[in-house]
Parts: sequence; C-alpha cells; structure tokens
Amino acid sequence: MSTSTRKHRIVILGAGYAGSITASRLAGHLRRDEVDITVVNAVPDFVERVRLHQLAAGQELAKVPLARVFRGSGIRLRLGWVRGLDTEQRRVTVDTDGGVDAIGYDTLVYALGSQAAVAPVPGVDTHGFSVSTRTEALRLRDRIAATGGTGTLTVVGGGLTGLEVASEMAESHSRLRVRMVTDAELGDWLNPRARAYLRQVFARLGIETVTAKVAEVREDAIVTTDGDVLDSDTTVWTTGFAVPGLATESGLATDADGRIHIDQTMRSASHPDVYAVGDAAVVRGPQGTILRMACGTGAPMALQAADAIAARLSGRRPHRFVFRYIHQNISLGRRDGLIQYVTSDDRPKNTILKGRAAVMYKEMVNGWAVTFARHAGPYLPRPRRRLVAASDRRGQSVDDLGAGELGERLAAHQ
Repeated sequence: MSTSTRKHRIVILGAGYAGSITASRLAGHLRRDEVDITVVNAVPDFVERVRLHQLAAGQELAKVPLARVFRGSGIRLRLGWVRGLDTEQRRVTVDTDGGVDAIGYDTLVYALGSQAAVAPVPGVDTHGFSVSTRTEALRLRDRIAATGGTGTLTVVGGGLTGLEVASEMAESHSRLRVRMVTDAELGDWLNPRARAYLRQVFARLGIETVTAKVAEVREDAIVTTDGDVLDSDTTVWTTGFAVPGLATESGLATDADGRIHIDQTMRSASHPDVYAVGDAAVVRGPQGTILRMACGTGAPMALQAADAIAARLSGRRPHRFVFRYIHQNISLGRRDGLIQYVTSDDRPKNTILKGRAAVMYKEMVNGWAVTFARHAGPYLPRPRRRLVAASDRRGQSVDDLGAGELGERLAAHQ
C-alpha cells in the first residue's frame, strides 16, 4: 500500500467475547501502518457474561479493563453507546461522555450481542430481574441484599442461564428459598444421566421445581396460566435473549428477530462491507436449524470473520468455515457442575462429566475465553499481511456461498 493512501478503517461494534476476539485476531493479521482498528463499547471493562450469575449471587468478580485486553495491539478503544448506523455513508453515531461522535468505516464488524428478551407477560418489565448484563446482575444482587438473603426467589425458565442462577443463589444464600418455574422437564435437552444428576443437585440444594407457565409477575408473587398464585419476593426472568433493533433499522438484512443474515464468511447478505458475529447474527447448522446464542458459538464466528476480512483485504480467498459443537457447560454453584458432551450439531451424547471435575473443566473453559479475547492468534510466526488495492481484492468465499446456502454447508464448532 502506498504511504499516501489512507489507512483502511475497521470498526468493531461491541467488545464482548465475539467482538474482542475479532479485534485481537485482526490486529494479529494486519499491519498497523495500513489499517486502523477501532472498537466501540459502552463500558470500559470486558464483561465475563458467563459469570454474571456469580456476580448476582454476591460474589466479587475481578474487573478486566479492555485497555489491558488490547494493550500493545494497536487497537483503539472508543467508549460510548451506538445510537445510529448509516450503511450508505458508512458511518456510526456514538453517544459519549463528551457528546455525539461520528465514526467512519470501510469495514464494519457488528458484534453488539444480545440482552434479556422482553416477554409479553404483564409485570416482567416492572417487577422482573435478569442477569443478561452486568448492570442487571448488580441490580439483582442489590435486591437480594435488601431482603437480607431471605424470602423466596423464583427463577422463571429452565435453560442454561436459569439452571446456573438457581444453583448459585441456593448455594450462596442458605436462608433463601429458591424455586424454578419451567414449562418442561428439568434439563429436557440433556441425556437421561445428566437430567438425573440435575435433579439430585437441585434436591441437595433445596431448589423447588414447579412445572408451569407464568401468566403474570407481581411485586410479591407470580401467577401461573392455571391461576395458581405463588409467593415470590424476587423473580428472575431467564426465558431467552433478544438482539437490539439497530441492525434492522439500519437496513441490514435480518430475520424476524432482528439477527443479521450472513454468509459462510460472516459477511452480511445485504451489505458486503459489514460482517456480523456472535448473538447478533443468525447462523444455521448442517440440518438447517439456527444455532444457539452462546460464547461457544460466537468465538468461532469471530475467528472466521477476522480471517475472512484479512484474506479479502490482502487479495486472498477466505477459507472454509468448519464449526463443531463439543460440549455444554453448566455450573451448579461453586462446588458442583455438569458437562454434557454433544455431537457436532449439538445433540447430547451419552458421556457427561459431573461434580468437582466438571467445576474444574468449566473454570478452565471460562479462563480460556478471557485469554482468547486477548490473544486470538495467529500463533505461528508469520509476516503480517499487506493490503492490496480494492480492485485486486477477492469478493467471494471459497465456495461462493450465500446466506441462504449457509445451512446446507455449515458444520458446528466450539
């Protein structure tokens, strides 16, 4: 690239697992004198989302400043809330403490993640709590402290988040009555041995399980669709996640839930200068099913996006995306856990890991996620790639796959 040519501007929206990994890997691929990499994030710290149930239960989590995560990489960190995205002008509008900033880009990576889904159930938005963000987790922690760690806490939703919240609360607060309300069998997606172990752990922790659907959340109770009124001093809603509406509002091609349609290289199906990773993008597996929102899904997407961007900018053809699930990790407090090993398309195998061994296993995986955000490779010594002129850049993936064909060719990886 000529020294008179402006640097290529890569802007990454969001510094969660997927956004941070994308940024770190791009910085490892490309030359600082040829690209500017800017990460926009609302808060100055890297949020370990997989530990927010611990924070809500009153445990202290060490802060990981993003400035330290990106130290020495040449990545610029801009703090602020993304308020607008103009895909025609290639500009992002950000609200900062100093006012409104407009940040231009040549390549954009959309990694704004997800938040707790707003359920169409009366009272959830007024009286419900969640652990989808650090702010929400701290709000729940303060609520537990205000009640003196007593009373009844109801967790609505029996997915991974619900299981971890209920277990952590029951273990951390022995005087707190913990109840889980779910409309399915406890851990119904796990194999029979894993489900039996869940029941055993819940019995040991004294967690009550109620099979029902919730029709209303009140300040001091929940009401089921059968009309039963169950006392509840604190109600935690964990029935799913939703993405911000920014992508759809900006004209990007999205599904009905607002998640961005992408091709095999994580490139937007409608805007070739935009990539999407993590929960913000809809990814389909080999059988055409949409893959779950998870750190284990977002991290490989981030690697693929970074590799594809670097390849295209340097005139190479992006490599094939290979993506396989390995396991589902469930913490059941600090002293217990459950690892369900799965097939490549996320179906439970007969093999599980439980107890203290599972605790150590999950702690290793959680620690790896933070380390990977800092050091996402490439790891073998190699020259950083030089950019080529835009006219020499290859536009398609190795198989020229479009978003509609992704489900037929995508394999799973974690």
